[in-house]
Amino acid sequence: MELKALPSRIGQVRRIISAQLRYWHLDPLIDHAALGVTELLTNVHRHAQPDKSCTVEIELLLDRLTVSVHDHDPRLPTVCDADSSATSGRGLAMIAAVSESWGVRPSDDSGKVIWFTLAAPSFTTAALHPLPVYGSTTDGPFGAGVTGLMEPTAARTRARSAVVG
Repeated sequence: MELKALPSRIGQVRRIISAQLRYWHLDPLIDHAALGVTELLTNVHRHAQPDKSCTVEIELLLDRLTVSVHDHDPRLPTVCDADSSATSGRGLAMIAAVSESWGVRPSDDSGKVIWFTLAAPSFTTAALHPLPVYGSTTDGPFGAGVTGLMEPTAARTRARSAVVG
């Protein structure tokens, strides 16, 4: 999603990511993903120049969730060594603490991308609500004589779990 990293938008993005992770049945990752995206968007709000425009992406590949924020400021961030009384400066250190890995890279067009990964718990097709298959409860317009429309096969169910969302 594309947005301006304003304080009023950060909570909205957190809720959107939480909803998407619930949809993917990745509830255990919600807290860490929400914390990480909040810290990255706060950094864009506080530090990015010339504007606060950015893009947030989440990607689930096999057993890994990647959350990334692309902004238009080419300056790369540094991890601060904030003292115990500091009220800011710990965002990237917190991301490093809760994530499996994180990093920053210059963007191809302009700016940079900061990302972090979280290990996704493996899930089985039993954890997913099966999608209704047309004709599974009625004959529909094709009638009972058409094969392949009436019952989902195990192979179709397994394939569905690989492309959830």
